[in-house]
Amino acid sequence: MKTKIETNVLIIGSGPAGYTAAIYAARANLKPHLVSGLEPGGQLTITTDVENYPGFGDVIQGPWLMEQMKEQALKVGTEFHHDIINKVSFDNNPFSAVTDSGLEFSAKSIIIATGAQARWLNIESENKFKGFGVSACATCDGFFFKDQNVIVVGGGNSAVEESLYLTNFASKVTLIHRRDSLRAEKILQERLFNHPKIDVIWNHTVDEFIGSEEPLSLNKIKIKNVKDNNEKIMEATGAFIAIGHDPSTYLFKNKIEMDSENYIITKSDSTETNIKGVFAAGDVKDKIYRQAVTAAGMGCMAALESEKYIAENY
Repeated sequence: MKTKIETNVLIIGSGPAGYTAAIYAARANLKPHLVSGLEPGGQLTITTDVENYPGFGDVIQGPWLMEQMKEQALKVGTEFHHDIINKVSFDNNPFSAVTDSGLEFSAKSIIIATGAQARWLNIESENKFKGFGVSACATCDGFFFKDQNVIVVGGGNSAVEESLYLTNFASKVTLIHRRDSLRAEKILQERLFNHPKIDVIWNHTVDEFIGSEEPLSLNKIKIKNVKDNNEKIMEATGAFIAIGHDPSTYLFKNKIEMDSENYIITKSDSTETNIKGVFAAGDVKDKIYRQAVTAAGMGCMAALESEKYIAENY
């Protein structure tokens, strides 16, 4: 196995941003290498129905869309590595990166498309019941809660979408939100409020997950009113946390400019970071839109900017 690879473009991460960057970079004959990371395909691989990606009259499946993007990137010449980058250096150009399996890349340019990961409540009992009733992925685990009572925590698009999806399995879904209104798109809110299986509890937070020890399983949730601090126990065997995501930028800490929430900062109307030759695309830099189509657009931008950078500097 070759351990040292020289490349024009190294793409770190997959998903709509990474795959699109790979397609455009390969078509520009840059012979890109893509390291897929922990979740090949990104967040869309845990999303079922996709009805807002342009070009499809019917509802499509997220995993299928990602497979199609990957296949397209492969056909135009992208080299794929099912591996994880665990070390990067931007000190000198060409830049360097090392994978978990020992591959060493020397790259003229790097496109960061590592995306974002689910955010948790960070309460002690949550960790205890992760995988035993507490989940951050309804499409992964919803099937296991057929004819059961479940809750969803959150108030944005993800929380509403997960609530609606869970009605395919659960007998009852309760959405718990710490405020008195949702941030989700209006069309999603209408579907939620009109669904007979879904209830909403406003102005509450989850205080504790409670369950049996042997076998370990969730069966109750303690929630607290944010206005009067009154607590109550409700029965539920499943809890799905949908309160947002954090950018996957730990690898680049103190190596590249980020904002206070650890999103990579890029120049206006550009994917270029504060380091020339390093570009960032998708949810790793986008805290506003967080859509597959905008991530794909930024992947395109990053590849075109990378092509221009290499042409002007090599």
